[in-house]
Amino acid sequence: MVLGISGKRGSKNEERKNILITGASAGLGEGMARQWAAHGHNLALAARRLDNLQALREELLASNPSITVEIAALDVSDPEAVRRVFTELDDALGGIDRYVLNAGLGKGASVGAGKAWANAETAKVNVLGTLHQAEVAIELMRARGGAGHLVFISSIASRRGMLGAETTYGATKAFVTSLAQGIHAEQRRRGSQIKVSTILPGYIATEMTSQNKSPLKADLDKGVRALVAAIDREPAQAAVPPLPWSVVDPALRFLPEPVSRKFL
Repeated sequence: MVLGISGKRGSKNEERKNILITGASAGLGEGMARQWAAHGHNLALAARRLDNLQALREELLASNPSITVEIAALDVSDPEAVRRVFTELDDALGGIDRYVLNAGLGKGASVGAGKAWANAETAKVNVLGTLHQAEVAIELMRARGGAGHLVFISSIASRRGMLGAETTYGATKAFVTSLAQGIHAEQRRRGSQIKVSTILPGYIATEMTSQNKSPLKADLDKGVRALVAAIDREPAQAAVPPLPWSVVDPALRFLPEPVSRKFL
């Protein structure tokens, strides 16, 4: 069920007025919702934790009464649920201009450590869940005239094989990056007006990265501001925050293994 509360639309004429964010109940998704709400965008927010979304919706509307916020419970690993919820949210806002595929899991364990279920769940959500979302988002944008912006939230962890508990997570994000790049190339070949962006966050302080002690980790506010700024530029690809990750990202593909581990 989709729940919505409406106010008057703001007068600001933004090209991407209506934005859908999955995984919006915490972390980067929640932060992006706050940023875009403050900029006057209408939002469609989806996540598994509906109670968190309800609290976020109330907060956003109290601070930004001119926008519309729709929310829905969603498990992205369920393809029928993705189709139903995306369609309902698209209808509720009169068309989604930008889909931010942010939902994902970071749980996992070393392969062979006896916790195969955790790695399998991460793979199911991050791989199949992202694919389900992309399929429906592109169909809906084509039905609305063949224009829009499709955003894949991948990770710097997609660039090199990761260790221990992050091995499966990094591999799933490599899938996300490759999928996004392929869709981007196909849309360009078609001459489509659908823009596709691959966003690769570095280490940003969220619940998912709470155990990571990297000195390169950015605080959540800085990370989210960089994330939203990058998405609004609609690049084919961007690493965020740009310093240091726009420099580290290309280097990771060529650095010897012992050196690359200093960053990952």
